[in-house]
Amino acid sequence: MDETLATAADHHAASGTAALGGLKFSKGHGTGNDFVLIADPNGALSVTPEQVAALCDRHRGIGGDGLIRAVPSRLLAEGRELLADHPAAEWFMDYRNGDGSLSEMCGNGVRVFVHFLINEGLVDLPAGESLTIGTRGGVKTVVRTAAGYAVDMGPWEFIFPGEATARAMDSLVSADGLEVARPALSVSMGNPHTVVALAELAELDATDLFRAPRVDPVPPHGTNVEFVVPSEPLVHDGVGTITMRVHERGVGETLSCGTGACAAAVAIRHWAGQGAPDTWNVAVPGGVVGVKFFLAADGHEHVELSGPAVIVASGTLS
Repeated sequence: MDETLATAADHHAASGTAALGGLKFSKGHGTGNDFVLIADPNGALSVTPEQVAALCDRHRGIGGDGLIRAVPSRLLAEGRELLADHPAAEWFMDYRNGDGSLSEMCGNGVRVFVHFLINEGLVDLPAGESLTIGTRGGVKTVVRTAAGYAVDMGPWEFIFPGEATARAMDSLVSADGLEVARPALSVSMGNPHTVVALAELAELDATDLFRAPRVDPVPPHGTNVEFVVPSEPLVHDGVGTITMRVHERGVGETLSCGTGACAAAVAIRHWAGQGAPDTWNVAVPGGVVGVKFFLAADGHEHVELSGPAVIVASGTLS
């Protein structure tokens, strides 16, 4: 980049955050999936997509896979809609991808969001107790555990159920580093995912996720893409184990994706067939998260995601 273009880029990044001077923020992560977090208890803050992208810029901003704004549900149209049936969902997780685009929700982000609410003194949540929050992917219930947080992610569903049931695949995925397109299953966890199984870890390591994988057909609202290697043996002491990498829409490759881990477990369990376990450990570049399937009171099978959440820094924008 020549000097004129570099100066223009610096000016653009600076102007993206200039209007946010004095804003207090925190930086947190869940198994390496990292976020800029801001509290907006009065619903007074309006953050543009350009400002989100500038804040999440890893070279000129704070850096993060996305931005999470904590705002009372009653102050957002989406939140008020949820409150009608779930009055306990006082706080809403307003989540944006790193490029500024809106996203339904984020499994790792939910845990970090609740940890942030506690850290900011906005809620009190002793170990063993639960908190209900609102997201664009619906209401989520989060339990504080000794090792972090466990989130009822709600029910899962196939995005193309006819093809998934009849053929155990619904699309083909191509990616740099893979010689041929691979069959995949598309799963909704409130946000869309497409899961590809690979044979061995060397193949997973060789897959280049710098560019977005190509999915055909792509789900209506785009998709996150997970590449997964089942362990050998797949199940040990009743727990399934898989290793995963992910390319997230609007972000790129991330160290972890909570909803992606859930979707990966859904797909691998479906492919494994009858007798596959309901409890899974999913290894991602940023650590390990737990996934558990259970029958909920609404009669649907839900997915629980568990793992750590860490706040690493807090500060004020200059």
